[in-house]
Amino acid sequence: MDEAATLPNDPYASLRYKEFRFFLVIRFALIFALAMQFAIVEWKVYQLTRDPLNLGLIGLAEFVPAISLALFAGNIVDKREKRGMILKCISGYLFTGTGLFLLTWDQLMAGIPTGTVLLLIYLLVFCGGVIRAFTGPSNFSLLSLLVPRPLYPNATTWSTSAWQIGAIAGPALGGLCMGWLGIHWSMLLVIGFVLLALFCILQISPKPVFYKEIGETVKERLTKGLKFVWNTKVLLNAMALDMFAVLFGGSVAMMTIYANDILHIGPAGFGAMRAAPAVGAFLTLLILAYKPIITRPGIKLLTAVFAFGVCIIIFGLSKNFLLSLAALFFSGMMDGVSVIIRQTILQLKTPDDMRGRVSSVSSIFIGSSNELGSFESGVAARIMGPVGSVVFGGCMTLAVVITTYVISPAMRKLELKA
Repeated sequence: MDEAATLPNDPYASLRYKEFRFFLVIRFALIFALAMQFAIVEWKVYQLTRDPLNLGLIGLAEFVPAISLALFAGNIVDKREKRGMILKCISGYLFTGTGLFLLTWDQLMAGIPTGTVLLLIYLLVFCGGVIRAFTGPSNFSLLSLLVPRPLYPNATTWSTSAWQIGAIAGPALGGLCMGWLGIHWSMLLVIGFVLLALFCILQISPKPVFYKEIGETVKERLTKGLKFVWNTKVLLNAMALDMFAVLFGGSVAMMTIYANDILHIGPAGFGAMRAAPAVGAFLTLLILAYKPIITRPGIKLLTAVFAFGVCIIIFGLSKNFLLSLAALFFSGMMDGVSVIIRQTILQLKTPDDMRGRVSSVSSIFIGSSNELGSFESGVAARIMGPVGSVVFGGCMTLAVVITTYVISPAMRKLELKA
């Protein structure tokens, strides 16, 4: 399908490649399973403890291994065949999903102390963080091997869209299933979608490895991605902006408390709130597939993150379920703009032989900020209450955007070119 490479303005250009379509199913299935699993684990832990700090500890349990192993994982991914790496990661997720399925089986866990169950849940979440350290760089590197370079922006949009669909459906269906089937049997659906991802990765052929040994020391290999990001200022600024926005503005960890104690909407309403940001992001991604961002992307990125912070403040103050849903929906729309611009910069600026290491640096800045943000929210909620925690985070997001605008001329002048 080489003719697709000559049609970079065709919104379906990257979808004409069969293996890329399987890749999209993998992206959807994995994030669906993991997002649903995270929502179920949050609900279960809050049921067991009724303590917001324990919700924050879930994020911390995944954050610690993901960030600790990031540089090591990126170096390994660059040296290994990418399809095989993803196959190993999916197998690992199958193990952790099965473990959580057993831990949420009340009859099986009867008589086991609550503290022990919590410890085992945190241990499996920790294992998931280890796997995730390798999954992100492997996915990022494999995408670039499935479509021609002129189609990277288009492929990035569809890849992110598949991710967002899974992020929408996972928590929403998780909340509904917990209401219909209970926590335990909802975990069975998680395992099913991991098996779907396993089937699809087997439909993709092994890919070439571009890494070449040039006599570098271990330290030089591990830090090369960091140096590349540090020297590519626009990439560094985009990562830092998103990291601090998610770190302070993320409200996911508090949604369980809002659903239980503030809005009183139960598991179905909790699922709807978890899905609302992803619905908004997916709508934005569909629009951008047809009307990509061309002019002044840096200013649009800053504006979108500022609007995201405003939406978080509205959500924090809201006592009305529909207003809360609307605030979360529009926060997702703004986040969608940020994701597309940042991922496009990453794909276009990164050399093929460094994709794993640069993607790992990105995961330190961005991916892990979700879990660290959950921990920050849990600690802040313990100090100032859940409402104060969310509002404080939104205000800090606005401060980060204003600071970035002032100190980063590279961001204000950003252009996206293949």
